[in-house]
Amino acid sequence: MKNYTITVNGTVYDVTVEEGTGTGAPAAAAPKAAPKAAPKAAAAPAGAQGAVKVNAPMPGKIISVKAGAGQAVKKGDVLLILEAMKMENEVVAPQDGTVASINVAAGDSVEAGAVLATLN
Repeated sequence: MKNYTITVNGTVYDVTVEEGTGTGAPAAAAPKAAPKAAPKAAAAPAGAQGAVKVNAPMPGKIISVKAGAGQAVKKGDVLLILEAMKMENEVVAPQDGTVASINVAAGDSVEAGAVLATLN
């Protein structure tokens, strides 16, 4: 038997593989998740959340952050650039307001519907 440590989408697994007997039947070995690292701290404290949430329209990776907390924005102003399917998508302010918090940083991966920023 051989032991391997494999990382899949940021999750670490310790896997044990048995050498085959030549019967063609796969050995059933369930991967065991290794202990995870401590989660990243949020970019803004919970008290700094605004009333208007700006959600990710699709899963992807944050390429750049164009606005900062406290910045006044108009409807349609670009807050973030989200890369999805090798295309850069602008995430814009849904209304006029002030940026209360930016909850992501450049390089972060996000799921669809994740709160990226909040406005007041």
